[in-house]
Amino acid sequence: MANLNNVSAEDLKNPDYVPPMGTGITLGLQHVLAMFVSNFTPAIIIGGAAGFAFGSADAVFLIQMSMLFAGIATLFQTIGFGPVGARLPVMQGTSFAFIPVMIPAVKTAGLGALFGGIVIGGIFHAFLGTIIGRIRHWFPPLVSGLIILAIGIYLIPVGIKYAAGGAADFQMKNPAWGGLSHWGLALIVILSSFFLKFWAKGILSSAAVLIGMIIAYVIAALMGNVNFSGVEKAAWFAIPSPLKYGFDINIGVIFAICLMSIVSAIETVGDISGIAKGGAGREATDDEIKGGTYADGFGTALAGIFGGLPNTSFSQNVGLISMTGVMSRRVVTIGAIFLIICGLVPKVGALVSSMPIAVLGGGVIVMFGMVAAAGINMLSSVDWNRRNMMIFAISLSIGFGLQKVPMAMQHLDGTMKLLMTSGLLPAAVIAVVLNLILPKE
Repeated sequence: MANLNNVSAEDLKNPDYVPPMGTGITLGLQHVLAMFVSNFTPAIIIGGAAGFAFGSADAVFLIQMSMLFAGIATLFQTIGFGPVGARLPVMQGTSFAFIPVMIPAVKTAGLGALFGGIVIGGIFHAFLGTIIGRIRHWFPPLVSGLIILAIGIYLIPVGIKYAAGGAADFQMKNPAWGGLSHWGLALIVILSSFFLKFWAKGILSSAAVLIGMIIAYVIAALMGNVNFSGVEKAAWFAIPSPLKYGFDINIGVIFAICLMSIVSAIETVGDISGIAKGGAGREATDDEIKGGTYADGFGTALAGIFGGLPNTSFSQNVGLISMTGVMSRRVVTIGAIFLIICGLVPKVGALVSSMPIAVLGGGVIVMFGMVAAAGINMLSSVDWNRRNMMIFAISLSIGFGLQKVPMAMQHLDGTMKLLMTSGLLPAAVIAVVLNLILPKE
């Protein structure tokens, strides 16, 4: 990492500090490497739910949009306009939280309804900026921890299917599915990530999952298991086209996206507070929290118009600010520009799509497990009295009970049935409502 020994402590804590170009580029790329895999993974999962083959033109397009609009949404945060933007080093990226409700939405209502829901949900998310301070108490550690744990539990089987050879092969009962050729690559990623996270430092540790996937990718390429034809055919530059998959109104999808927007907004408030506290040693201001929420929402709405998925602040980059001690928003702005450039170059998305699905599986097993672990960590601060135990028990039991027995909702229509059996939506609604209505004592 670049040398910051000659920089004063006041400069390091100043969001408006402009570091030397070399230092800024180095730290900006470090922010990108820390979130790169997490950013494009939701696009691959949703593309698979929509029936796009891994490596197809549509899959590449979704990956490109995830990079492009993560960069644009980050600029909304770091540079801002009017009341929009925290004007802090907030790195935005595609959110995992929406995946459990987006998958059933795509399968029943289609991509047009999904992106219609994302645009409207993004506008609703931006509106939350005006009231975010008054609804934060809806999500104490009991509720937010349960929701994050539920997201991790929902996503972990997706990682297992990918590591074993892909969800499509699993459905077709392919004899090669679950073989050593797949699991071997996934285990290389897992073991490499584990080693780098605990025995390496700096950028090697913060980008452990990405580096582990690169190692497995290179090994797969040397074994002749990587097809580069898609990379050769992909263009060097492309402008995104709006409403490529249509724009449909589906009330069930809109409700689900709006509900998860509240969760995402609370997460962003926590990240902004963490940046202000860890980077500058102060509390976040009301304008920073409101502006950050506005940027979250408008970034998501704009992404939905062009085929991008919902954005949120990335917590791993908050930790990176504490680790480097650099509060400069210019650093994250440089990272955002790098993401935008990648999003305009289809060859980058094609290179990602050429990766064997088992390599991605190894990476997402680690990432989704960390999501669940983050939820458990939040729950560790909860006072486990009878009230809180009952809220947790009923929410989790009904939420995941319905997921395991979907026919219990057979009398609902298609979209609502799949949303109710997603595992996450009913668990979140029940937890929020019970926490609000049950007496504290």
